[in-house]
Amino acid sequence: MKIDAGLASWFRLTLTPGIGPASVRKLLRQFGLPERILAAKRSELARYVTADALSALDSAEVGRAVEEALRWAEAPGHFALTLADERYPKLLLEIADPPPLLYCRGRPELLDRPAIAIVGSRNASAAGTQNAESFARAFSGVGIAIVSGLALGIDTAAHRGGLAGAGSTIAVLGTGIDRCYPTRNADLAREIAAQGLLISEFPLGTRAIAANFPRRNQLISGLSRGCLVVEAALASGSLITARAALEQGREVFAIPGSIHSPLAKGCHALIKAGAKLVETADDVLAELPGLAKLEVPPPRPVVSATSEAPPLLAQMGFDPVDVDTLCRRVGMRAEEVSSTLLQLELEGLVCTLPGGLFQRVK
Repeated sequence: MKIDAGLASWFRLTLTPGIGPASVRKLLRQFGLPERILAAKRSELARYVTADALSALDSAEVGRAVEEALRWAEAPGHFALTLADERYPKLLLEIADPPPLLYCRGRPELLDRPAIAIVGSRNASAAGTQNAESFARAFSGVGIAIVSGLALGIDTAAHRGGLAGAGSTIAVLGTGIDRCYPTRNADLAREIAAQGLLISEFPLGTRAIAANFPRRNQLISGLSRGCLVVEAALASGSLITARAALEQGREVFAIPGSIHSPLAKGCHALIKAGAKLVETADDVLAELPGLAKLEVPPPRPVVSATSEAPPLLAQMGFDPVDVDTLCRRVGMRAEEVSSTLLQLELEGLVCTLPGGLFQRVK
């Protein structure tokens, strides 16, 4: 294996237990590049890191981790970016705590494109996933990369929409780049590695640990010009991403929903706090300087092949509703309403919600 001494030094510094990103940046400011840091007297380094970290810095265990990382970086499509690399994302250099090293797999040119983050609930509604994919597809269609976190629900839909266009998608992981979380998205991760870009700041082998995901969320917003929250409950992790975006000086957008839906509460809270309410992709792009305005055609009216569908859909509105309420609204028997709802669900016009509720899908 041909050893890149400069990259090996970056790996050794960032893979040493007890030397976190903040300590790495402090050492870089004091000594310069990692090769100079490693060449410094250990007594000088002791002013900035603990004795345990200094002991680990020269350990065989860290040496083995460095060799593994170097082997990983030699594989096709794999590369590592450091703060000293000219390809390091410029937007990340603007945030308060940019990761010293990024593990990447896929297409590096995506980092040069303008990007928009799309995040939201893991337990998304059918309407929410449809909105996420539709917005992502519209942005990607004009060359904007979609950034999200590979989670189920809104993230998954956003990545799929991004893959459908020229802008493609960037998935930021809360694990090592050699792991996939959740495992249900393993096929999606492989597709993104081939057509988009996977990024992680965590060492190889890092498992899914709750404490790592806020860092991932800061990276999602840091890579993006703006952050769109599609659906979010009040306790949603996507609100962490939105707060990080605000702290980083990014624009925050939110799609409103039904006042009765728990998945709309987080978006409504963001809007009350000053996030921009959006209904179309053009609403987002109009707020981001330097991006061409995107004209999105109005949605076509939904016409079902079921004869009872148009009046039932009209009476449903877009709020969740139960069968008994629909019976009263349209003057139909429960069996007729249930049969029609089943047909509409098969056609993708209605989705089933917990608690025996139904909701119209745009």
